[in-house]
Amino acid sequence: MAKVSSNEIDTVLAVEVGSVNTRAALFDSVEGNYRFLASGVAPSTVAAPMLDAGEGVRIALDRLNSISGRQFMGEEEQLIIPSSQEGAGVDRFVATLSAGEPLRVVAAGLLDDVSLESVHRLVSTINADIVDTLSLNDSRRPESQIDSILRLRPDIIVIAGGTNNGASRSVLKMINTLNLALSLLPDNFRPEILYAGNNNLAGNVTSLLGELAPVSIVPNIRPDLEVENLTPAETKLIQIYRKIYGQKILGVEELENWANGYLLPASSGFGRVVRFLSRVYDQSKGVLGVDVGASSTTIASAFAGKLNLSAYPGLGVGSGLTGLLQNTTLDEIVRWIPYDVSTAQVANYLYNKSIYASSLPATAEDLAIEQALAREVIRNALNQAKASFPQDSPGPSRGGLLPWFEPIIVRGSVITNASSLSQSLMMILDGVQPTGISRVILDKNSLAPALGALAGINSMLSVQVLESSAFINLGTVISPVGKARGGDPILRITIQYASGQENTIEIKYGALRSIPLPAGQSAQLHLQPLHRFDVGMGGPGKSGRLRVVGGYFGIVIDARGRPIELSASLERRRESIVHWSRSLKA
Repeated sequence: MAKVSSNEIDTVLAVEVGSVNTRAALFDSVEGNYRFLASGVAPSTVAAPMLDAGEGVRIALDRLNSISGRQFMGEEEQLIIPSSQEGAGVDRFVATLSAGEPLRVVAAGLLDDVSLESVHRLVSTINADIVDTLSLNDSRRPESQIDSILRLRPDIIVIAGGTNNGASRSVLKMINTLNLALSLLPDNFRPEILYAGNNNLAGNVTSLLGELAPVSIVPNIRPDLEVENLTPAETKLIQIYRKIYGQKILGVEELENWANGYLLPASSGFGRVVRFLSRVYDQSKGVLGVDVGASSTTIASAFAGKLNLSAYPGLGVGSGLTGLLQNTTLDEIVRWIPYDVSTAQVANYLYNKSIYASSLPATAEDLAIEQALAREVIRNALNQAKASFPQDSPGPSRGGLLPWFEPIIVRGSVITNASSLSQSLMMILDGVQPTGISRVILDKNSLAPALGALAGINSMLSVQVLESSAFINLGTVISPVGKARGGDPILRITIQYASGQENTIEIKYGALRSIPLPAGQSAQLHLQPLHRFDVGMGGPGKSGRLRVVGGYFGIVIDARGRPIELSASLERRRESIVHWSRSLKA
């Protein structure tokens, strides 16, 4: 690993403001390598009664000060930056934000499956909801469209449509409609305008809308029917995001000033880390990131550096729980609970948790309910995100299953703060249901978004912290894909340890098993699928060899099938869940 040169050494502070918690993390150079040193956590103060993100940040910094002994705030409660010769303050500061109500977005485009589809992908990268769409397929009269905009009062209007040198008349018609709507809105309710359509019409957009609202022009997100270019629009959208939240939430503007432009949506920071990992690891597979928050869940997938990022506001394990029932039934939640719990109890817990997101489970039953909710939130978000995965992504031949991913990185307090790491891994396995061979990495210290933001300042720091013990390697998970009867042998594994010892194990369908391999130690595996099961070695029934490095649970074999099918019998289902949980041994 490359060392840090003397003129590169920076002390870096990263703050993440969430809807429930605010975290401050300190990074510095230790013996020539960047390391995560400590963190301070405080309840977020974005919501009532304080309504000021800055208060939570200062409390988190006070707690970090008590742990690290480093002073961060100077006179008038301002961050000391750069650091002083006495060792106070920091050299660099970055911030990420996931708190606050989702931004309201109106999407305007020509075709639902072309420009509007691209707008949806663009908007899904930040904490935002598309509350209305305007398109050629919109059967409403212009006055109805105007009424809708006046009623919804969006924060942003994103306009796309028309390839370069392509359609213009229909796009101009939409712009004229928007002109009338904006002229009727009070000045202080006029939204930001982001134009990402036919480049030839940029001047028309500026002249028709620029006097009524702030207008940003970016290159066409669909310059050609077969080409999508979201990057310039994403960059501008983040700038608009910062501007709007700086006006909506007290304290955010101050954080942005401290960060000097390096304040990002937490989803964007997380996505950057996943994209980076996809360039470093086996490019025949993708990299998957799952971030389960209180108010939203983010799914980031990347294949050979191409990122697919989707944030789902209203789908989380706190205030976002009410959105879970739009696509999930209470019975689907109850099936993961090994206790005698009714759907009414689950509904009651769900609604209470959505109101009091920072509340903690009081009983074993409450904890089981919360972890069942987490499983369904992950499953729901992934089912929606699958549409953005490349159609040619490597994976099992059976449709509807996840592609091959290596590694899978997971974060979110409900996962990282579970009572045990076995509970964390069970939620991940049941919610994600990986296929083939994947290392599962736990972002125990909630650092990934910060490292994504830091990559723009100091890529060496991000690389070295990602490779350090700040992240927990839960183990290598092998998930054979296929169908068999319960108890049928489906996989034969031969393990050759570094000591020369060799062991052969036969895995039966329905089993969940961990094989010890201490962290840092390596072993050679030979995998022989039976009954044409697929473990990602080239196709159904194909065998192969690979080297694995140990993690907390060593090697985990998840032979429960994909998707996991739970017994219809309540008693057998509960027995299975308890047995699976006991099967994971560190």
